[in-house]
Amino acid sequence: MKVRISESGVHLFDRVSGLNVLLDEVKKPACMYSLAPRYLSVALTNICELRCPYCYAPKNAAVLDWELVVAWAVELDGEGCLGFGFGGGEPTAHPQFARLCAKITACTSMAVTFTTHGHRLTPGMIEDLRGAVHFTRLSVDGIGATYERLRGRPFVAVRKAAALLHSLAPMGVNIVVNRDTIGELDDLAQFAADVGASELLLLPEQPTRASDGISDADAQRLVRWIHGYNSPVRLAISRSGLEVLVPTAEPIPGESPLDAHLHVDAGGVLRHNAYALRGIPIRGSILDAVKCLREGA
Repeated sequence: MKVRISESGVHLFDRVSGLNVLLDEVKKPACMYSLAPRYLSVALTNICELRCPYCYAPKNAAVLDWELVVAWAVELDGEGCLGFGFGGGEPTAHPQFARLCAKITACTSMAVTFTTHGHRLTPGMIEDLRGAVHFTRLSVDGIGATYERLRGRPFVAVRKAAALLHSLAPMGVNIVVNRDTIGELDDLAQFAADVGASELLLLPEQPTRASDGISDADAQRLVRWIHGYNSPVRLAISRSGLEVLVPTAEPIPGESPLDAHLHVDAGGVLRHNAYALRGIPIRGSILDAVKCLREGA
């Protein structure tokens, strides 16, 4: 099992089973604390053929060099990072995506995950990824006609993508919650259960240049839906400003946001999260950028 040491204690992690054990009674000196974040999300590319009006990702065609990403992964692995999560844009549009996942899994003890719209997946790609990925997420905004209107792709293709992902690794379903999808949460929860998802992740729409984000009325409606949720699929929600209204559990009690998660955009800039406006360009060592970000926090 991989070991991560922090102010919260000694964290044991197994990427295959997903088992996490926190020995919070075991205290170590600060000089032993892991320098890397527990989890890093990486936008491999901004490329995506979909044009969802609420998407926050930049629209320039940036693509990260795969060997550089592997070097960052090896560096962070040695300093206690537990997981790399690939997104975008659409991560499967990266020309070396399968090779990148396989290399990181071979060279590190971290979990490799990715979030996808699913429309580029093929049986051949799934075989290339087999053994190299530990968890996947499928983005599904709306059911049937709603999905097709928002994403411009047939909904039947989403079910096919879900079946491919379910054959690869444990899978979650992501939903951007906004005025278009708020009324379909029951159907989306049923879809997640039907396709064998282990988690349903709610992403309240964030403000962008083209969108104001989720309305106050829909946010309240979402909170009421969460309180009445009774599906067997585990429910999760992104950090979105609704924490005071939604009953959530802290993965690591008392963990600081910078210890929990950082994000690298497709231009190679390290940020607090995917929505942060400012960040630190990575010039060589990603740990140097992590230190700079911590100093400026």
